[in-house]
Amino acid sequence: MCAIYGFLNYGKKIPHKVLTKLLREISIAAEVRGTDSTGISYVRNGEIVTFKKPKPAHKVHLYFPKETTALIGHNRLTTQGNEKFNYNNHPFEGITNSHTFALAHNGIIYNDKELKHEKQLPDTEIETDSYVAVQLIEQQNIIDGNSIKTMAETVYGSFVFTILRDDNTLFLVKGSNPITLLHFPEYGLYIYASTLDILKNAMKSARFSAECENVKVNTGDIVRIDSDGRISAITFEEVERHYSFNSYRLTDWYEWYGLEKTDEEYENDLLMICGCYGVDREDVELLFEFGYSSDEVEEMLMDHDLFEQAMDEIKTLYQR
Repeated sequence: MCAIYGFLNYGKKIPHKVLTKLLREISIAAEVRGTDSTGISYVRNGEIVTFKKPKPAHKVHLYFPKETTALIGHNRLTTQGNEKFNYNNHPFEGITNSHTFALAHNGIIYNDKELKHEKQLPDTEIETDSYVAVQLIEQQNIIDGNSIKTMAETVYGSFVFTILRDDNTLFLVKGSNPITLLHFPEYGLYIYASTLDILKNAMKSARFSAECENVKVNTGDIVRIDSDGRISAITFEEVERHYSFNSYRLTDWYEWYGLEKTDEEYENDLLMICGCYGVDREDVELLFEFGYSSDEVEEMLMDHDLFEQAMDEIKTLYQR
């Protein structure tokens, strides 16, 4: 579980100090989802600038110039790729013929190794599974809605991607992982984060308040926000492709990557990926509440007949 966050300040009405304070409070509020590393990317003079450190947000000074229009940020909870090697941390940079870009990802990509072989992607020192998304876009040699759509329909796993292009175009790509996007028309400002609670807590700490709209971002959406604030969306196929990894167990995945997980972390990971199996997080939380173990819940995710049977039993108990 990681956190993504950022802004697009098309109105340029907010003082730089206020926006800096708001970003800092968002990054700190987002520590609930990851403290292993903190990073941001923004555009300066038409070039992507990335700053990241293997430290929690409250120990990092996140600076961006006054003229910054858009910024993407990431707090990391390490799964694959040691965070002590900063090249494994988000955001990651990419390049095409016409643009450079930065990408941050919340979730897990399960077929990154297969894609590297199948698509003959270049070798890299970066170990993080997320980086395959950058390479897939680079391979198409263009960064736009269509190339992002192709990437999103190629990777298997749970994800939200945020992508910043060097012309201050922001893309939000929602798979099964959460994202909240708020629009403040009065200021000409969009802000986003993994959850609404992160944004609420940050705005309270920063003493930032104004009328805002919650912009709905649905699973399967690729939302594009231009530097002038214009917003549009296309969709990608969010169907059976995510079920192709359901023959693998999380315990196998931990073993492959040499990870040691506590029962609590195992449970949190199941809550994070359950959407990839077509199961609502609330239902999985209910299973845990009724005493099912993580092993039992994962078995139910892989066998929907078992899942439906357990839910029927819980409903019966509720009725009693």
